[in-house]
Amino acid sequence: MNYKEHKSEPFWWGMFSQGGVIAALLVPIHILLGGVAIPLGWIDPDLLSHDRLTELLQNPLVKLYLCVLLIFPLFHAAHRIRFTLVELGLRSLAGVLPFLCYGGALAGTATILYILWGMF
Repeated sequence: MNYKEHKSEPFWWGMFSQGGVIAALLVPIHILLGGVAIPLGWIDPDLLSHDRLTELLQNPLVKLYLCVLLIFPLFHAAHRIRFTLVELGLRSLAGVLPFLCYGGALAGTATILYILWGMF
């Protein structure tokens, strides 16, 4: 790649790797629980009822966990999309892509924080 590296590049690579690890380790657990275990009756559906989940969301540790689960993969996706678009030939937009990709991740982060910390 011939485009200029920026000083913030290590930060974004760090966010990329953290998001990848979290997506690889935690997201499959949620898919297994919500998509397999509950429909097959392995877990009582009342454990994840609306009232129970609303009660769980009052706990700051649950909110923090959900922030980690949702925010870091956003930055992983932003970094992957940025470099995929550059490799697909959009090198002329290499100066704008970081703002679009990471700006989208920041907007998603703000939305997640508002939903989890602002509403409850």
